[in-house]
Amino acid sequence: MDHSDNLPRLNRISGQIEGIKKMIDDKRYCTDILMQLRAVRSALKSVESNILQKHLHHCVAQSFNSDSEKDKKIEELKMLFDKYND
Repeated sequence: MDHSDNLPRLNRISGQIEGIKKMIDDKRYCTDILMQLRAVRSALKSVESNILQKHLHHCVAQSFNSDSEKDKKIEELKMLFDKYND
């Protein structure tokens, strides 16, 4: 599965993080930093959602051709969603 379409967004996120580091160095106001941190979290969630959607539509959907593969993917998804409790 190719996820390279997420690279531009991840590069922007990287730039945002560098900006946050500069804000801290410049002793910017707390709420300004917090707002930028929230924006990074939102952008990361968007990338995460894109990758999950591709996984469901491609990897999981293909696994339904085989009962054993389907069961493995269902277990994999259960474990993944258990870790998403944040």
